[in-house]
Amino acid sequence: MSLRILTQSFIRQRVFTPAFAARFYGTKKFTSSHEWIDVEDGVGTIGLTDYAQKSLGDVVFVELPEVDTEVEAEESVGAVESVKAASEIYSPVAGTIVGINEGLLEKPNTINKSPETDGWLFKIKLSDASEIDKLLDEAAYKSLIESEGH
Repeated sequence: MSLRILTQSFIRQRVFTPAFAARFYGTKKFTSSHEWIDVEDGVGTIGLTDYAQKSLGDVVFVELPEVDTEVEAEESVGAVESVKAASEIYSPVAGTIVGINEGLLEKPNTINKSPETDGWLFKIKLSDASEIDKLLDEAAYKSLIESEGH
C-alpha cells in the first residue's frame, strides 16, 4: 500500500490527528537555555541546539547525567566544556533519565558536528507530558535567538 493511500485512509478514518502525528513522528521543542527535546511515545531525546554549539565553540568535554536519575524540569543535569567556556545542561522536563549518548564521552565534538541529531545528550521518560506545552516551538525559539542579536 502506498503512503498516499495509507495517509488518505487515516484521514478518512480521522485517525491522523496532531496527537497521532506527534506519537509517531515526535514533537521537537526548545528551551530558552538552548536545549532541544524531541518527544516520542513519552520519552524525550535532549540535546544542545545548533545555536548553542556555535556559541560554545569546539566542545572538548561532556558530563552527562546517570541513568535512572530522577530530575526536575530546569534542573542542571550535566555540563559541556569547550575551548571558550563551560555551560551547564538543563533538563527541559521532569522525569527519569533512561539513556545517555555514551559516544560523546569519547568524542564530545560530535555536538559540534551534529548537535540536533548524532550529538544528542540523554533520553528521559517524562513524568508529565503536558510540560512539553510550556516549551518553545521552532518559531518562538528563532525569535528568541534573533532577540539575542544573532
